[in-house]
Amino acid sequence: MDSLTGLAWTNRFADLGPDFFTELPAEGLPDPHWVAQSPDCAQLLGLPADWTLQPTALPAMSGNAPWPGMRPLASVYSGHQFGVWAGQLGDGRALWLGEVDTPTGPQELQLKGAGLTPYSRRGDGRAVLRSSIREFLCSEAMAALGVPTTRALCITGSRLPVIRETVETAAVVTRVAPSFIRFGHFEHFAHHDRPDALRRLVNWFIAHHAPECADEPEPVVALLRKVSLQTADLIAHWQAIGFCHGVMNTDNMSMLGLTLDYGPFGFMDGFDPSHVCNHSDDRGRYAYARQPAVAFWNLHALAQALLPLMPIATEKDAEASGERLLEAVEAYRERFAGQMLARLRAKLGLVGEDADDQALADDFLKLMAASRADFTQSFRRLSRAQSSPEPLRDLFVDREALDAWLLRWRARAAPDAQARMLAANPAVVLRNHLAEGAIRAAQRGDFTEIARLLKVLGRPFDEPEQAGDAALPPDWASSLEVSCSS
Repeated sequence: MDSLTGLAWTNRFADLGPDFFTELPAEGLPDPHWVAQSPDCAQLLGLPADWTLQPTALPAMSGNAPWPGMRPLASVYSGHQFGVWAGQLGDGRALWLGEVDTPTGPQELQLKGAGLTPYSRRGDGRAVLRSSIREFLCSEAMAALGVPTTRALCITGSRLPVIRETVETAAVVTRVAPSFIRFGHFEHFAHHDRPDALRRLVNWFIAHHAPECADEPEPVVALLRKVSLQTADLIAHWQAIGFCHGVMNTDNMSMLGLTLDYGPFGFMDGFDPSHVCNHSDDRGRYAYARQPAVAFWNLHALAQALLPLMPIATEKDAEASGERLLEAVEAYRERFAGQMLARLRAKLGLVGEDADDQALADDFLKLMAASRADFTQSFRRLSRAQSSPEPLRDLFVDREALDAWLLRWRARAAPDAQARMLAANPAVVLRNHLAEGAIRAAQRGDFTEIARLLKVLGRPFDEPEQAGDAALPPDWASSLEVSCSS
């Protein structure tokens, strides 16, 4: 008896109507096979431990035979890409399946790579094994780090050829989130001058994902403020772990403040504030140091999209409405600054607040940048520097300057700083070379490295059994490049 076919599905997004999506079946993978599964994500969904052994599991997760109650559809949205209006976009290779009730609330499932949709534009609607492995591993790694993120349930693969820079093989990754709604969904209807549809979407989103905003005097303003605060929290967490998203277009920004759409992402090795992880970003718009400002810019784009729902009957109305929306966006600045400093205090083992804490943190980052010291290892080794400073000193060129900084830090750090810092500074992150090792093995048909790495990334603050998982990157890692095709 297959217990999976009896899951209760809801389809709240489908209630919005055909203006918001196109219903269509998935294009399944021929002769699919399992590549990887996340036990933690399965547990989140309330799936049994042996769910992948059920006869309907592989066909459903490959797009070949949906479970009863699933309602595959592709949503439409628009957005700004690299700061330029890109027009209509949409789910070009993702299909929304519906929602499953869980102990933490409804969770939506998507198949990424399940074939052409009306929004595929010049694409083929497929995902390749390489990029699917990267998204799967990083989604689960970020969750273990405590970063708000979409999740990944599993990957299925096939020998179906897909052409990118070279000929690769196809895969489907099943993504999970409370909602995949993006800034771009709202931009779409604002740009096409459809205020009724825009209001319907806003009311729907508030009812299902921000009910507290409904009781505010201006629900639209309250929603924008909520999104601004959630976005600030997210970006502060990214910056604190050295994570670069790579393509922070408005269509890749989550209305729930989740890390969304893992493409050309990267965790920094040597610290460089101007680091650009996306090889396609030739102007460096989405460099690490620019991420906070880009998020702020994107929130302004969202505010502009919501403006038609505000009182604008007269010029005075329009001006006042715009000001209230801008005030909601401005909440981002203070929240981000506060969250960033709080995270830096945790990483430095500081308890309480001191007026010099920001300067102390900034000066350490400057020393790291001057030496291109490894981001993750600098903070991890600093965690033990009260008793063992030499491993940290080995990362820095100007050791005298570091020693002077360490004197200031020791005078401020808490007595139990080591324990606090080891719980705040991960030993292991998904560096590009770790992902590459799992990808190369998978391309040879060996998926064991994905499963092994998933377990390691699931406990990022523990020292791994294999020292190489937490070691500095090998020399060859500097030649790895990721782009928008990643």
